[in-house]
Amino acid sequence: MNVNAAPAASPASPPSPAPSIDTLHVFVRVAELASFTQAAQSLGLPKASASTAVQRLEASLGIRLFHRTTRRVQLTQDGQACYERCKDLLADLDDMQTMFQPAASGLRGRLRVDMPMRVAHDIVVPRLPEFLAAHPGLELELSSTDRRVDLVREGFDCVLRVGPLSDSSLVARPLGGMEMANLASAEYLATFGTPQTLEDLSRHRLVQYATTLGQRCPGFEWCDAAGATRFEPMAGALTVSDSGSYTAACLAGLGITQVPRHGFETEVLDGRLVEVLPQFRPAPMPVHLLYAHRRQLPRRVQAFMQWLADLMAPRLLPLSSASSAPAS
Repeated sequence: MNVNAAPAASPASPPSPAPSIDTLHVFVRVAELASFTQAAQSLGLPKASASTAVQRLEASLGIRLFHRTTRRVQLTQDGQACYERCKDLLADLDDMQTMFQPAASGLRGRLRVDMPMRVAHDIVVPRLPEFLAAHPGLELELSSTDRRVDLVREGFDCVLRVGPLSDSSLVARPLGGMEMANLASAEYLATFGTPQTLEDLSRHRLVQYATTLGQRCPGFEWCDAAGATRFEPMAGALTVSDSGSYTAACLAGLGITQVPRHGFETEVLDGRLVEVLPQFRPAPMPVHLLYAHRRQLPRRVQAFMQWLADLMAPRLLPLSSASSAPAS
């Protein structure tokens, strides 16, 4: 007997089977909705099936994908990386499945987008029937909020954003600029008078808008002859954080608002709102489509973004400074 002989190697454990496409779909849906229950409902599955699919994926990858509590489901750091990779894999698979289909067959799959509330209600939703009629196989999830969503973490395919952008890794496609106007209700002007100069604003109130309450409003914004943005200090009794309340405050006579001209034509024509100081309008508000860096955007995302760009084009001014700047 050879006592120096190496012990026999224990048999290697069989490799974990590769996760199925259905399992990846379930995982992505749970990540997007931050809920096993909602994900299962949206996929037509029992909740237990969604939970089992994620557990199976965790076992296959050897990582924990979610932090789970009784109230919350949140991606771990590994889960976030896995989610972004799964989105790319599923997008590539979707592209391969549709690349040989004739264009007449329409778009298929789920599309998740976000845009400001006023844009959704006044511009996009009224024209959606024709888009969806051309693509009956498409499932559209439309989020219309005035907060700045996290496109990657919340699982959006693209976002329409109005306003300045800050540094980010997102791709920004400039569409143009929304022409702005200074509006006040007829009742407000009857009470406080119509301002004729910037100095007159000292006797007026500004309805202030902030994406996050507590932010300091710089005042009445206007664009000088050189194109530089300037601010005139103004008192304000009300600050709001959503476009619906902003519009309602103006109509209620709570002060002057600075809003995109488009969307308020009816109120101006019927006399409920009046434009003031047209020579001191703010600079046009930039409008961008944002999307994540990917090797290949799914065809449905490309088609929807082009439809949205064409829909917005007649309502936007060209921006000489528009560029593919980093996005917020």
